[in-house]
Amino acid sequence: MEKHPKIYEPDLDSPRGKGKFYNLMMFPYPSAEGLHVGNMYAFVGADIYGRKKRMEGYDVFEPIGLDGFGIHSENYALKIGKHPKKVAETTAKNFYNQLNLIGNGFAWDERLETYDPDYYKWTQWIFVQMFKKGLAYRKKAKVNWCPKCLTVLADEQVLAGECERCASKVIKKELEQWFFRITEYAERLLNDLEKIDWSENVKIAQKNWIGRSEGAEIVFSLEGASQPSITVFTTRPDTLFGATYIAISPELAKSWLDSGWQAPADVGAFVGRCLKAREVPRSDEEPSFAEATAGKEKTGIFTGIYAVNPVNQEKIPVWVADYVLAGYGTGAIMAVPAHDQRDFWFAKKYNLPIKIVICPNYPEKTCPMLDAAYEGEGHLVGSGEFDRMPSAEARRAIAGKLGAAIKVNYHLRDWLISRQRYWGPPIPMIHCEKCDWQPVPEEDLPVLLPDVKDFHPTGTDRSPLATVESFVKTKCPKCRGAARRETDVSDTFLDSAWYFFRYPDVENKKEPFSQARAKTWLPVDMYIGGAEHAVLHLLYTRFLTKVFHDWGLVDFDEPFRKFRAHGLLIKNGAKMSKSRGNVVNPDDYIKKYGADVFRMYLMFLGPFEQGGDFRDEGIAGVVRFLERVRRVFGGAQKGMADDGEVILHRSVKKISEDIDGLHYNTAISQLMILLSALESGCGEGERKIFLKLLAPFAPHTAEELWRKLGENDSIHRASWPEYDEAKTRSATAVIVVQVNGKVRDKFETDTGASDRELKDRVLLLPRIKEIMKGAMPKNIIIIPDHLVNIVL
Repeated sequence: MEKHPKIYEPDLDSPRGKGKFYNLMMFPYPSAEGLHVGNMYAFVGADIYGRKKRMEGYDVFEPIGLDGFGIHSENYALKIGKHPKKVAETTAKNFYNQLNLIGNGFAWDERLETYDPDYYKWTQWIFVQMFKKGLAYRKKAKVNWCPKCLTVLADEQVLAGECERCASKVIKKELEQWFFRITEYAERLLNDLEKIDWSENVKIAQKNWIGRSEGAEIVFSLEGASQPSITVFTTRPDTLFGATYIAISPELAKSWLDSGWQAPADVGAFVGRCLKAREVPRSDEEPSFAEATAGKEKTGIFTGIYAVNPVNQEKIPVWVADYVLAGYGTGAIMAVPAHDQRDFWFAKKYNLPIKIVICPNYPEKTCPMLDAAYEGEGHLVGSGEFDRMPSAEARRAIAGKLGAAIKVNYHLRDWLISRQRYWGPPIPMIHCEKCDWQPVPEEDLPVLLPDVKDFHPTGTDRSPLATVESFVKTKCPKCRGAARRETDVSDTFLDSAWYFFRYPDVENKKEPFSQARAKTWLPVDMYIGGAEHAVLHLLYTRFLTKVFHDWGLVDFDEPFRKFRAHGLLIKNGAKMSKSRGNVVNPDDYIKKYGADVFRMYLMFLGPFEQGGDFRDEGIAGVVRFLERVRRVFGGAQKGMADDGEVILHRSVKKISEDIDGLHYNTAISQLMILLSALESGCGEGERKIFLKLLAPFAPHTAEELWRKLGENDSIHRASWPEYDEAKTRSATAVIVVQVNGKVRDKFETDTGASDRELKDRVLLLPRIKEIMKGAMPKNIIIIPDHLVNIVL
């Protein structure tokens, strides 16, 4: 076997053996409390997968680093009164000490921290390229503002109207901000979900967040308004004959007022109240608006304006309604109460007509009395020339008659990048009164984050950097006149959206990563992390990868060949939290039991992708198991029992398959079964196979016992054991005999016996003959090598 002083360092230029395998888990942000048990659970699960791949002959790359910039670290620094830079030094040392303890096969030489200028130089470089290529822009917009964190939040960081970090109620502010045009990639991000091997729940979450809807823009002429017409976007043009009112958003109404619309006073007052209420984010920022608004009170007011339905020339009233979203479609809807639940609630409240135009009972002439909207498919009724037409067909037919092109809308909004905080990479842009916004020249990167004493958030639209005159004042890179720097920092999710590109090339001073290294090591082969990042980190990584592909930096457009979301751990049946006092501190358990016991117990709790319930009493079983392992390897060698070879080959097969499927709990169960067989007797060959199977789970114990067997090279570079399929089957099988589903007898026979042989033998068994008393069976169910069930 090849000698290698650094077991876990791959050859980054020319991967050895079967080739590269890039094995990665989401890198952690260094919190004050250190690594929590959830981090350990994810890291150990990822490591087990990578260790098997290494023993299978792949050159495995499993790097580690810290996602150290961002609001979590800054808030803790504010809490304890220390500078974030000093806090980062302390927490990094603590985290790396903990990561050393858990026994993962990390490639330590390639570690990185996002707050290192050698890293964020290239985060800033990415921003500059985005601006140059038209993918970064600045605009004034209503944005989500956390009054506690004192910064803006992306839509994806607002959960049910609350800050995903601190759970404070989020408000709306109108600010000038930087955005990335992720919406230009919406269709590709959606369609390419079909070609990636990811956890299905994550793919569904991204699909819902992107929120593709196909419909038509339909123009209604207006009477009594300052503008001649209004355009609505609808996904159901087949229901156009059922439109009984138009509803517009308060924002659209405000724009009409600002343009000179002489609205009744009560309309203006209503619009003002709605807009003030909307300083709290509405459910247009939630993946499922219909669910989010279910049961909520809806209010509106008649504008005095009428719209003319273009398909039948009927006049219908125009209302301002608080449930209409400014950011979706045109900010106006055609309301069809019979076939949209929100419209139904509104129409019931204000006694507006409800007209059925989709009948689910066709060709029957009866339509239901509605106590709720019917939102399904059917055939058109009350729709003139389109009567009797299937609704799906009618969508295009009615749109075509009106000359309305089918259009696609998305729930996805552009990525808000600006943050009014201190601890992050300064956005590398310069504003000149003469030349407008200019990117910092690439040769001047990085724009270093200055050391400042007062890094407290200002609570305004300006970050703490705005108070640092020496940082703000600069020269325009275009005209060399006086200019000022952008003082916002970029969203921490930009730091983590590309870090896996940097790992194989962390020492590169000339570019973020070399194309040669990227071609050798990327995309990542296995990525493991939390499903809670489905529409944040995981969506952004896909976006940037597609951008890099379009820039010609890489020849692939998806970052991870395979992604699996790990489950969550609870403690004694309850979610872990400080208030409950049930948080598991990994350090305490590793100190008491050792890393191998802790690793195996975490993986034994349940299926890795589902999680499990951490109970202190359960860890004793793993302690006893590893004690038994040591006793077996301390005893004399002797031959295995008769069925030992079968158990050995079955174990190699099952454990191999279980690791590949992340079924670590059942793999450990099989290790326990195999150990029981070895306790009856085993030779050196069987012991070595057992240790290889144990090595991914308990790397320290396996290495120690491997060396005691006289091996000089690490077990973690030994070859993974193989099995003989023929030897996974016993020469004989025990057949269970049932009568009407109840066990009545059993017998032993050669494996592979035919159904006829089994049937004949069963019917001759004395006990079965006595039970049957000469009756003829109605059916005989046979499971080869396992069971015969006689149905009387």
